[in-house]
Amino acid sequence: MASLHLVFRRYLDAVGLHGLAAAEAAGLHASEWYALSLLDLEGPLTSGELSTRTGLTTGATTRLIDRLERAGYVRRTADPADRRKVVVEPIPDALTGVEAIVGPARRHIADIIASYTPEQQELLFDYFARAAPAYREASEEIRQAKRGK
Repeated sequence: MASLHLVFRRYLDAVGLHGLAAAEAAGLHASEWYALSLLDLEGPLTSGELSTRTGLTTGATTRLIDRLERAGYVRRTADPADRRKVVVEPIPDALTGVEAIVGPARRHIADIIASYTPEQQELLFDYFARAAPAYREASEEIRQAKRGK
């Protein structure tokens, strides 16, 4: 059982290190890389939603948006439902450089997944679908515990 735990830890470390390396290759901090990924996956978010999803303070989120905007990755627009709110949206053409950075990992992982049977792939994707919210919840628990100290 200990060896399975080590395999899983090595996997998580490799994923985390890849994210750090990709952020560095893009000239971004890890929090900026994650925020850009959120915007790419979810579409436009208000600065408040981005703050909540990244776990950053509103001030830190404003600075993060400033840096992403200066780098040409995002733009700010007024929320059509509430002009007092700022919506942050990714600039699609700017994300092609990001795709070039993550492309090799995506190809390698796609090759690995393709080596599994359809039933095994279904199990893998079931795990991904369940594990992602569990990690987000655990991240929030860490943040709440830190705030409580």
